[in-house]
Amino acid sequence: MGAKDYMELLELQNLIKESVENAFPGRYWVKAEIASWSPRANGHCYLTLTQSRAGKAIAESRAMIWKWHYPALTQYFEKTTGQRLQAGITVLVRVQVAFSELYGMSLYIDDIDAAFTLGEQALERKRSIERLQKDGYMDMQKELALPDLPYKLAVITSRTAAGYQDFRNHLLNNPEGYAFRLDLIEALMQGEQAPASIMAAIQAVGEEDYDALLILRGGGSETDLACFDDFSLAVAIATCPVPVVTAIGHDKDVHIADMVAHLSVKTPTALADLFLDACREQDAILDRLRSRLGTAAGRLVNREELRLKSADAAVQRAVQRRVSALEMLLQQALTRIARGLAQKYGEVVRLRDAAVHRLQFAAQARVGAEVSRVALKEALINASDPRKILGLGYVLVTGKDNKVLKTVDKVGVGDRIGVRFQDGSLTAKVDEVYADVPRNDEVKTA
Repeated sequence: MGAKDYMELLELQNLIKESVENAFPGRYWVKAEIASWSPRANGHCYLTLTQSRAGKAIAESRAMIWKWHYPALTQYFEKTTGQRLQAGITVLVRVQVAFSELYGMSLYIDDIDAAFTLGEQALERKRSIERLQKDGYMDMQKELALPDLPYKLAVITSRTAAGYQDFRNHLLNNPEGYAFRLDLIEALMQGEQAPASIMAAIQAVGEEDYDALLILRGGGSETDLACFDDFSLAVAIATCPVPVVTAIGHDKDVHIADMVAHLSVKTPTALADLFLDACREQDAILDRLRSRLGTAAGRLVNREELRLKSADAAVQRAVQRRVSALEMLLQQALTRIARGLAQKYGEVVRLRDAAVHRLQFAAQARVGAEVSRVALKEALINASDPRKILGLGYVLVTGKDNKVLKTVDKVGVGDRIGVRFQDGSLTAKVDEVYADVPRNDEVKTA
């Protein structure tokens, strides 16, 4: 097999370098996105430029900014755009094509068009607005309604933000004494991470029962406020189930977040006044209702007073007629009662006289019978009078207990007895006791 012709790698690289440098002898303006950004301690900055289509990279190249260009370029860009050069930004840079035998092709950046980047941001903002309008997100929040008296409010901002403190003091220390509940949900309010942080806070608010969600951010540079033009953040605001009110930046600033929100104001004081005015409006409505109610109540009272007076007069007339009718009926009843009583009294008198006659006759008969019965009792009593018996020669003997002795069983020898005659009495001492039936314990003494 014969020997093949070949060249050293360095020789090939030198040929490529010569060809590249001959083909691209000057400097060229190139539009690209910064895919990576890496400043080094030696003062140089290494980066990767890329171009994408449909979400996929279609071109990529190494690039670098020498340390003698880097400070001036970055300062100019930041001063013009208000933001730092960093990954994710689309830029228009002037490059020189170079080829290294060790590192391949590179692009050396020596200038940048900051106005182009601002234009790209404006163009991206325009695209986001058109897409939001096309998908119907712009009007979603407008279909929601704030309560007449919003009370429970969620605030997305930074706790240390001066605007938040101004808003809080103005709202809660109002002279009318209106009460509100404020719940702070902290989030990043600037920088690349701000949209995701705010969206997470919005999601947390949507899970609670709030009357309104407030997104509060004080003024700043266009770069500081660029996060509020984020498309995804705008969608999150539009689809939030709670009415969203924004107070972002200054009067001249209008962000996409303001456009999709339910309402937008420009200062913390104006945001507080929005809710204070709602309370004042309801107060005014209540005052008007109170006045109307007082007037209506006055008219009703007057009408009822007139009706009551009319009813009172009618009642008095009806009562008078009723009283007169009752007096007439009463007089007629009294007349009938008098006649009835007179008739009844005559009959009662006759019955009384007959009863008296019968009672007199019965009393006389009863008295006669009682007199006869008493006479009979008297005769029996007289016949039983002991004095008459004593008059016949009998005596009444009493024992030592002054009781009449009816037997000798209770009399002993030596007892003293009393003997009662018709004309007197005597006391005797018992010397002997004689019984018709002898007693076992009888003792006789002379």
